[in-house]
Amino acid sequence: MTGRLLFVVTEPWYFASHRLALARAARDAGWTVGLACNPGPEAAALERDEGIAIVPVPFSRGGTNPVTEARTVLALGRAYRRWRPDVVHHVAHKPTLYGSLAARVRPRMGVVNAVAGMGSLFTGSGRKARLLRRLVMACYRLWLDGRRRRLIVQNPDDAAFFTENRLVRRERVVRIPGAGVDTDALRPLPEPEGPPTAALVGRMLRDKGVHEAVAAVRRARAAGTPLTLLLAGGTDPDNPQAIARATLEAWDAEPGITWLGHQADVAAVWARAHMAVLPSHSEGMPKALLEAAACGRPLVAADARGCNALVTPEVNGLLAPVGDDAALAAALARLAGDPALRRTLGDGARATVTAHHTTGHIARQHLAVYDAVGAG
Repeated sequence: MTGRLLFVVTEPWYFASHRLALARAARDAGWTVGLACNPGPEAAALERDEGIAIVPVPFSRGGTNPVTEARTVLALGRAYRRWRPDVVHHVAHKPTLYGSLAARVRPRMGVVNAVAGMGSLFTGSGRKARLLRRLVMACYRLWLDGRRRRLIVQNPDDAAFFTENRLVRRERVVRIPGAGVDTDALRPLPEPEGPPTAALVGRMLRDKGVHEAVAAVRRARAAGTPLTLLLAGGTDPDNPQAIARATLEAWDAEPGITWLGHQADVAAVWARAHMAVLPSHSEGMPKALLEAAACGRPLVAADARGCNALVTPEVNGLLAPVGDDAALAAALARLAGDPALRRTLGDGARATVTAHHTTGHIARQHLAVYDAVGAG
């Protein structure tokens, strides 16, 4: 079927990075595509350049003020009544939570909820995180399930979490491994000259394992491995896990560590690196590693949900225990000293992506879900 498809994403930059290829595929398949998100220049550019109808909805990404959050739910309800989508696709926890409630204003509308990783809400151990987690899970039990509703997760661990906690019936959970990567635009690159270099691409957050990556490179260098580290990502002040700019600038001043800030051209980053590193504490399906794999780079990651769904040791990369910078240093040093192993694992990484994670693979699976809930 086709009809009106509305994505709900808090920030337009995230939509452009992680869902634009899917939106284009849906449009090519005959859907009329809209996007409910925070308004601003990036949203206006999507409307102008891509022809995607923008439905302004104010989201506070890290906010918990009940009045502000209630206004967002009401704004979503108004958006659904006015735009009248046949299928709405909520992306991430807050749009899923609020959108699933607001969608009750149009009970015949198909609802797709996509959780791209569990995030700090479900991995945090503080008292506030525990209380909020219990509240969110109670709401999920009430609002997620339904005949014309589906939950998309990106890895087996996340699927198990939702089914074992009885938040969604097993038959209504669909596993689609990530947002996809354009393997025509990102192709295998020759290794750069110079000392072995690892790159960490992503927002500079504590739960991305940035501290562990820095500590691991320090260890490797102290042991005599001439390893360097590129940190390619901006700060994210709205995120409670954000690393302070002063800390990033101090790291940048150290020998062997360079903070590049946000990089629009990710291929240029991988052209400077021999391997990818992401010691994240939890992921859905890490796009940074998918892009590195498309460029033929071996992957070094933490043995955490999401990362271990992509990285198969000795096939396309290496894993280290979460939070273990010594083990991470050993893995990086091993690759730094073995060009043949880097080539083998880099070839394996590229093969993994082309077999399972292209934008075409991912789009076809999403379009099948839209058809299922829209025709339900």
